Amino acid sequence: MTEPEKDQVTSSTPQDVAADVAATVSADDARAAEVVADAEVIEANEAGELDAELEQAAAEAVASAIEESEELAAAKAEAADWQDKYVRLHAEWDTYRRRMTEQREAEKVRATEKLMESLIPVLDDFARTVDYAETNGETGLLGGVKAVQTKLSDTLAKGGLVVISPAGEAFDALECQAVGTVDDPSVPDETVAQVYQPGYKMGTKVIRPAMVTITTGGPKREKPEEE
Repeated sequence: MTEPEKDQVTSSTPQDVAADVAATVSADDARAAEVVADAEVIEANEAGELDAELEQAAAEAVASAIEESEELAAAKAEAADWQDKYVRLHAEWDTYRRRMTEQREAEKVRATEKLMESLIPVLDDFARTVDYAETNGETGLLGGVKAVQTKLSDTLAKGGLVVISPAGEAFDALECQAVGTVDDPSVPDETVAQVYQPGYKMGTKVIRPAMVTITTGGPKREKPEEE
């Protein structure tokens, strides 16, 4: 030991020596702890614990992927089912619409045939009336024509035809067409004075409006009270 080293050791106090010893022990303990930790990791790896954790994580990932795949497959199957239902429903609707169209056309044909059948006897009456007039002259011709007219009107009425002949009634622009005016202060304004040509309707549908004249110069017609 050199002289300076002797002086340094001699000058160190007991407290300094104790601190140095404690620092040396702490550093040794830390290195020892690291060595123990590394040994535990190596031991765990050798025991297969890390592989087990990786295997579990991989298994969970595979299970999640399989579940998502199954959900996707179920969604695709449901979509295909709905598409199939839509196609079948569309086909059934087309079939129903075509069948209803054919049915309406058939009903129109039957209705026309029924009307024609009901008018054939009227044509027979006209033929007999003409034959009677040609054979016996005009005597009694008017009565025969009126009888045929009545029969024809009755036949059409049975088919749903309604005559529009509103003489003396209030003018209705939905069923009548005014072709002239007549000054008549004795009746309310817009009263049907004369029917030049009757109209016809079936149900609520006007087939042909009546041609009429209406009055003017009379009092204003009172509006019907609303219920």
